[in-house]
Amino acid sequence: MGGSPNRDLVKQAIAIQVSQTQQALTQQLYSSSSQPPEFEIGRVHITKRQPLTIQDLQSYQVQGTYDLTLKFSNRRVTQRENPFEVYLQRQIEGKTWRVAQLQPGDEEKGDRWVTQLIPTD
Repeated sequence: MGGSPNRDLVKQAIAIQVSQTQQALTQQLYSSSSQPPEFEIGRVHITKRQPLTIQDLQSYQVQGTYDLTLKFSNRRVTQRENPFEVYLQRQIEGKTWRVAQLQPGDEEKGDRWVTQLIPTD
């Protein structure tokens, strides 16, 4: 998993962000017992990989497009060429990556990066 992030890693990061968004939408639109629809990420096309540093670790801003298929109980809906932007942080030992999201802070503390481990299969 060395070097810059590959397509599979980016796909996993997009899946984490889509899952978080789907859960938040489901909570807002439906009851707390509702489950968000299952989804599939496909056709990830990377257009930009920009190196940067997040929390003193090598990281990348990755941009591009992906296809998203939502699986509802009675149908499937596919959205093509959704734009994405993910921030991926390589861990110090170089074996794992984390998806990083900038969380707005208050005037005192300012914005901060929150990271989540990308599971390795």
